[in-house]
Amino acid sequence: MFGVRAASNRGMRPAETHADQAEAVLLARHARARGLRSIEMNASAGGQVRNVVLVHGAYADGSSWSEVIERLQAAGLTVTAVQNPLDSLADDVAHTRRILAMQDGPTILVGHSFAGTVITEAGTDAGVVGLVYIAARAPDAGEDYAALTKRFPTPPANSGLAYEQGFGGLTEHAFLNDFANGVDPVKARALYAAQGRVSETLFTERVTEAAWRSKPCWYAVSRQDRTTSPELERFLADRMNATTIEIDSGHLSILTHPQEVTDLIMQAARATST
Repeated sequence: MFGVRAASNRGMRPAETHADQAEAVLLARHARARGLRSIEMNASAGGQVRNVVLVHGAYADGSSWSEVIERLQAAGLTVTAVQNPLDSLADDVAHTRRILAMQDGPTILVGHSFAGTVITEAGTDAGVVGLVYIAARAPDAGEDYAALTKRFPTPPANSGLAYEQGFGGLTEHAFLNDFANGVDPVKARALYAAQGRVSETLFTERVTEAAWRSKPCWYAVSRQDRTTSPELERFLADRMNATTIEIDSGHLSILTHPQEVTDLIMQAARATST
């Protein structure tokens, strides 16, 4: 098994009130159990899932995955990074699904930060066999995610988000100190220069389906996160019954700890291989 920084945390979901929700929970757990049982069987076999699609979050673009991409490619995986417009959830999901349609076999779908919302909706695609969340959102179907976040500590980056003419981004101080904390300062300033602009309505839109209820999931919590509350990340990981690791990093673990992120993605690929 590939190395990780912490053991898996398998939290129980809150009790469901409807029969269909209870059935979805059982399906998710059974799917994840099947995936985990296959890890050892496929450790040295050639049947490993070969395709990985990476989805970036807000304030970033596909190049934020560069360190992870290099490592996955070196391991022989086929990797595609989505370039989302960040205009609307529907557009981001549609674009991700177009990329998924280009894959030639079973695929691991990975989302960082806001992209967790995108993969939660797009991950229902039949070709997706596993979901990996990196310090990511993971809303339930129809859930008011903004209301959910208020149950947890407010991350410092929130105060640095400013909108103009319907689109917004982080101030330089918030980007460098909160979003990119732990990133090499030179690299962080380059990321700031390329910062994506998000629609003013993007964060309030709701998913209609939650792929994590029916597919096996993995989650990487960032302990030093100043953009998303680590306590919220742990709650989301527990709720989806994800195989979870914790990384001693800020929000951009995909740049500061790419090997740990890569290991988790490869573990997901091995676990879902047939």
